[in-house]
Amino acid sequence: MKKTIHLPILIIISSPIFIGIITLISILYGTKDISAITVWEAITNFDKANIDHQIIRTNRIPRAIAVLLVGSFLAVAGAVMQGITRNFLASPSLMGVNDGSAFAITLAIVFLPGLPNYQMILISMLGSALGAGLVFGFGSLIRNGLSPVRLAIIGTVIGSFLSSIATAIAMYFQVSQTISAWYNTKIHTVDLNMLTLSIPFGIFGLLLAIVSARAITITSLGEDIAIGLGQKTKIIKIISMLSVVCLTGTAVALVGKIAFVGLVIPHITRFIVGVDYRNIIPCAAVFGAFFLSLCDCFSRFINYPFETPIGVVTALIGVPFFLYLIRKFGGEKRG
Repeated sequence: MKKTIHLPILIIISSPIFIGIITLISILYGTKDISAITVWEAITNFDKANIDHQIIRTNRIPRAIAVLLVGSFLAVAGAVMQGITRNFLASPSLMGVNDGSAFAITLAIVFLPGLPNYQMILISMLGSALGAGLVFGFGSLIRNGLSPVRLAIIGTVIGSFLSSIATAIAMYFQVSQTISAWYNTKIHTVDLNMLTLSIPFGIFGLLLAIVSARAITITSLGEDIAIGLGQKTKIIKIISMLSVVCLTGTAVALVGKIAFVGLVIPHITRFIVGVDYRNIIPCAAVFGAFFLSLCDCFSRFINYPFETPIGVVTALIGVPFFLYLIRKFGGEKRG
């Protein structure tokens, strides 16, 4: 019992060390290796004429920060979804939330060009809500549609449908190359202004998740038990889904779609720290940040000197994990 109580605190306290190490590796190594001294000089004594300084300031550092944020956002979004739905397969990538965001961004680029970055984030959030609403709406109309495996199938179908419509629109209006960045991730070209604007939206989503953590733990025990304990389940679900929409919408607007982070990390976190979401949510944020940063580093060296899309790396881990979950839990609902 002592281990369960103190381990989350230890993880949070030690997290800056591990995240700092992986971030430093991310900044130092890539297609071109840059020395630590050059990195320090680029931060403390920036020289516009120095190409290495330009690479560090405009690419490496924004990319490293974006990966940390997106990893945290998606991991927490997945944890919240799994808690409130009691569905072990719930995640932004499998429940149409990512695809809804990308679909909405496609419509915005085609029909509302030139929107400021903060409006793109808001539109991405609306798309997240649309994707989740369609998946859970169809799931509620189909017999046993809210069971984990069936809901995952519905999410995959809805996500593919939204992606296909977005691709068709992009091709018709000849913006396919622009749109492909959101569907294949654009971590290597992170927009500094978008990064700056994303932080408040993401923090708001994280705060909603943290505030709701105790209620999510109760909800994950089951609807009847939660109601019996005086839980206002509808309000909690609304607040929790708002958190998911904020986190996922911000992540997609910032770097595009990245799958499986929100599926894998919550399960690993739950295994390590237990079933209390007051521990799961902050620890998932830490593990998600570290995991995606690690994947980003691997993506640069799998086919060096060419860069492999980070989605390929997360899929190499996520797909076997997805199949393992289906085999182990079948159609069960879990907290």
